Amino acid sequence: MPRIQPRPIPADLETTLRADGFSTLEARLYAARGILGKAELEHDLARLLPFTSLKGIVEAAKRLADAIARSERILIVADYDADGATACAVGLKGLGMLGATIDFVVPNRFEYGYGLTPEIVELAAQKLPDLILTVDNGIASVAGVLAAKARGIDVLITDHHLPGDHLPDALIVNPNQPGCTFPSKNLAGVGVMFYVLMAVRAEMRQRGVFGDQPEPNLGQLLDLVALGTVADVVKLDTNNRILVEQGLKRMRAGRACAGVLALFTAAGRDPRRATCFDLGFTLGPRLNAAGRLDDMSLGIACLLAGSESGALPLAQELDQMNRARRDIEAGMRDEAEAILTTVNVDDAWSISLYQADWHQGVVGIVASRVKDRFHRPTLVFADGGEGEIKGSGRSIPGLHLRDALDLVSKRHEGLILKFGGHAMAAGLSLRTEDFGRFQQEFEAVCRELMPSSALERIIETDGALPEESYNMDIVTKLDSQVWGQGFPAPRFHDEFRVLEQRVVGERHLKVKLATRFGLVLDGIRFQHADPLPATVTAVFSISINEFRGERTLQLQLDHCE
Repeated sequence: MPRIQPRPIPADLETTLRADGFSTLEARLYAARGILGKAELEHDLARLLPFTSLKGIVEAAKRLADAIARSERILIVADYDADGATACAVGLKGLGMLGATIDFVVPNRFEYGYGLTPEIVELAAQKLPDLILTVDNGIASVAGVLAAKARGIDVLITDHHLPGDHLPDALIVNPNQPGCTFPSKNLAGVGVMFYVLMAVRAEMRQRGVFGDQPEPNLGQLLDLVALGTVADVVKLDTNNRILVEQGLKRMRAGRACAGVLALFTAAGRDPRRATCFDLGFTLGPRLNAAGRLDDMSLGIACLLAGSESGALPLAQELDQMNRARRDIEAGMRDEAEAILTTVNVDDAWSISLYQADWHQGVVGIVASRVKDRFHRPTLVFADGGEGEIKGSGRSIPGLHLRDALDLVSKRHEGLILKFGGHAMAAGLSLRTEDFGRFQQEFEAVCRELMPSSALERIIETDGALPEESYNMDIVTKLDSQVWGQGFPAPRFHDEFRVLEQRVVGERHLKVKLATRFGLVLDGIRFQHADPLPATVTAVFSISINEFRGERTLQLQLDHCE
């Protein structure tokens, strides 16, 4: 049973924030998240960290400015998730605004796998590029860069993933590369690409390229930057919150690109009330569906569409793909949970699952769902063809997943064919016959690297929501804030009486609840159809539900006991 634990609130910081003009609830929430003052919640673009401390960015800007001046053919090699798709669109639009001759390829994950591989270089070479520009990949592409150079093609890498032991022989812009002093290590791939564009524009300004003409407004790309940043679940530090808030402002003002507006329409959401929830749980999954089930070229085409009428059919196709993805995911999750009924998960420190007929594009989502339910680092594999299986993993606080895989790889040479990723998410491939051995070695490494306390699931909350805060204005204000990874949205816990309950959509529980002080509210518990007792202690978030033009407060129940 998880343990509910209120977030610690530094009393002196809470007092300071109240003196700074914040309400009692705001001061409590922001103090618990380490906000020192109003300045950290001011999201003006002028407060963005300057690009100059990104290692390699000045050289990269000069190389791209030279390519533009010489009308060289630039080819973007993108990744197939939402971050890669938005980074690709930002690169194409931004460099196009700066006068570049530019095109792109995005690998089909089922044919080529991830990153700038020699096979992708061969595909890219058909477009006769002078310069390959990677977005959201490339930091591990040592062989791919060598293959490009052998063909006389220059490579410029923009990425944010953690590097391996050896770096490719290329120009690199990545805040996580050795020797980079950029204060924020949390830029998404799309954020890195946006920074590169700012540097290129500055270089071209210095060269006098623009003359008396107005410079391209890169701010119009911030809706895409916001979408990719939230969808990639990077930490929303102060710098990322600025990028996201500026993108949300464009959406709310109706100034988002046609593709983003079309995604809102296809999802039945109103961009005038755009929130981080929309980006992470509505638009992001629809965009990701293309890369998971088919080809991310469809998603990129939607983001590049010149009109909403042109983008809407593409967004609707993405919506249908996402519905299919949800069905596939539900079946895989049920099968995974059936497998886990045959083992004692409480005695395990990790979970590794494989079935040959599982869908390769959905294993990451299933890993996330299993991890959430059992609170164990989880890896889920599917058949990858040619005697290999491909897996995706999600971790819990206490285990750096990429480092754990690196340790397995170093101790058992050849066991892992390829791997890469972050602290909390990673991907890898194995020989099919090595799954059992890997399962044992990964379990051993998890036992070595994780303290046993990490296996206890702790649900942090912001305590009880005061009676006066069950208020449309307060909830609207909270909804409009930039919340996300590393800056968690407010979550409360309290006791409720359950007045009504019924299952909707086969998997979700719709409830009517009464608070301790008699207020009656609607609630929803996603992915749980089991009935609740007459009285529950619930961990919940509060938001505004809009249905048929009526706006009401709704509680989303994350945990009940």
